[in-house]
Amino acid sequence: MTTAWRQGKIEAADAAEALREALATAGIVLPSLGTDAGSPYLNLISLGRVRADVALKLADVIRRGCA
Repeated sequence: MTTAWRQGKIEAADAAEALREALATAGIVLPSLGTDAGSPYLNLISLGRVRADVALKLADVIRRGCA
């Protein structure tokens, strides 16, 4: 994680990498996760497509984290 992110300027690449690491810790891989090159000024992240079983696992992790 870069210093810019810690100082409050969130870059899409840094956020995508942080999300990739957090998901990996939960045993989840989003193969298409990355920055949206078509919108560099909007700072968007593309989560991509996932299989249904991966989506259910992600939903479960989010639910447990919100409980």
